[in-house]
Amino acid sequence: MTTERLDQPRELRRTLRPHYDPEAFGRLSERIARFLGTARFLVYMTVFVGVWVIWNATVPPTLRFDPYPFIFLTLMLSLQASYAAPLILLAQNRQDDRDRIQYEQDREAAERNQAEIEYLTREIAGLRLAINEVATRDYLRAELGRLLEELQEPEARERRRQPR
Repeated sequence: MTTERLDQPRELRRTLRPHYDPEAFGRLSERIARFLGTARFLVYMTVFVGVWVIWNATVPPTLRFDPYPFIFLTLMLSLQASYAAPLILLAQNRQDDRDRIQYEQDREAAERNQAEIEYLTREIAGLRLAINEVATRDYLRAELGRLLEELQEPEARERRRQPR
């Protein structure tokens, strides 16, 4: 039984299968799919097919490499389509993965924002309650005026009681 050490990289195993980097292949497939979806590609393919057909229809028979039914051209276009479709699907899958990750990040950010809004709402409500308990200037003036009147009343009574 061999124990693998986690602080050291694994030893490369020799296999008969070719090794490829899936990330690099994915990036390449996205670049190809992006190119296949451009007007430039359509123009190139149109020129290519046009030159192919014109060459094989107009040059002397000894120089033709694909006579009239253009079977080799059909084979080439089918081969191109058979590679293009999976590359486009691979690029779409990678875009879906990126979109899913972006959606998750957006959802987490929205949850954080919602929590912050709820916190701020509670803080504002607490401040409103605290402000209602704080004595306002008008309230203090009224209370001081009432106290002043209460203090002045005994003095006024005393003055009235004192004989002149």
